[in-house]
Amino acid sequence: MIGAGRRKTVWECRQRGLEVGERTLTMGVVNVTPDSFSDGGQFVDANRAIAHALRLVREGADIIDVGGESTRPESDPVPDDVEIQRVLPVIEHLARETSTTISVDTTKAGVAQEALRAGAHIVNDISGFHYDPDLPKVVAEYGAGVVLMHIRAHPKDMQADTFYHDLFGEISMYLREGMDKAEAAGISHEAIVVDPGIGFGKSVMDNYRLIDGLERFRQLQCPILVGPSRKSFIGNVLNLPVDQRIWGTAAAVACAVLRGADIVRVHDVAEMVQVTTICDTFLRSRNGSGTGE
Repeated sequence: MIGAGRRKTVWECRQRGLEVGERTLTMGVVNVTPDSFSDGGQFVDANRAIAHALRLVREGADIIDVGGESTRPESDPVPDDVEIQRVLPVIEHLARETSTTISVDTTKAGVAQEALRAGAHIVNDISGFHYDPDLPKVVAEYGAGVVLMHIRAHPKDMQADTFYHDLFGEISMYLREGMDKAEAAGISHEAIVVDPGIGFGKSVMDNYRLIDGLERFRQLQCPILVGPSRKSFIGNVLNLPVDQRIWGTAAAVACAVLRGADIVRVHDVAEMVQVTTICDTFLRSRNGSGTGE
């Protein structure tokens, strides 16, 4: 059955727990960068980034994901201090003025440490604990939640080779390696969410295959996050630029939810909350738990 693999659980994120499985959670994107593929430069000013984050909270975001380094194809890394200077004012303001759950999008232990100290609850690591060997220890120290994502190589060269002998097998093995590092560092299994890495070292059609086969990642026994928002696998099919991909994103989000995604990471929160609400209602109706009119 579509979506049958979704189960209720609690994602442990420091002193709070996020209920997963009852409905799809929405992670809103705040890129405090000059060069992100979708909105680079729009929110590089801290005050604008804070205002944008607060708007996403009002629109229904369950989590705000703050990033200070672009991970678009062919992007270069930035120094820790630059990344910290970008994300810290936003995280500090959100932690002080709101009760929202805050995620920091980083692969670096130093950045994660400062973000968690400032009040973040989750570390969203696109490398799935494969870049910085000190990052698992930092996550464990703070009892933070973590998203372990699959990527091939690094953003600079991740699209150079997108061939897989076993798409699902290779990605699952990579994620399991990250989970083993988490366990070795003392991170609770209940703190882990996995992300197959849509758009990170995959061909256009492999991204669609991953969405179709999300249930296969249930063997990892963790909630599943998917981030399809505005990406090139949508634009290449529709032949549309980034700023015109909202309807394509809505379709991709719907497909992901119906195939078992627990959390979706998106730029257009208000619109995608509507999409996930309808998909969740549809799934409940299929399971016989819908409310009659």
